[in-house]
Amino acid sequence: MLDQAHYDQIVEQLDKLNIRGFTAWKEVYGKGSSDGVPHYGTHAWPSVNNAILTVVEDDQVEGLLNYLRKLDNDSANLGLRAFVWNIEDGI
Repeated sequence: MLDQAHYDQIVEQLDKLNIRGFTAWKEVYGKGSSDGVPHYGTHAWPSVNNAILTVVEDDQVEGLLNYLRKLDNDSANLGLRAFVWNIEDGI
């Protein structure tokens, strides 16, 4: 999950890391589990999240996560979350 403000930067970084395939969802609503502010797209809480899903090779994970950690540290108030799952098989 990412604040909409991060979207273009992250898509650009995927390209720089040679990560070609991804799926994005825009206008995803929610609230962080620890200290995140609501992202509801309303008058009271106008910001919204986006979400990006990408499947990458094992050797690409560390570079992507390092970039996302730095981005999150630089803009912690915007909120950014990344998760890694092992993909066993696919077509």
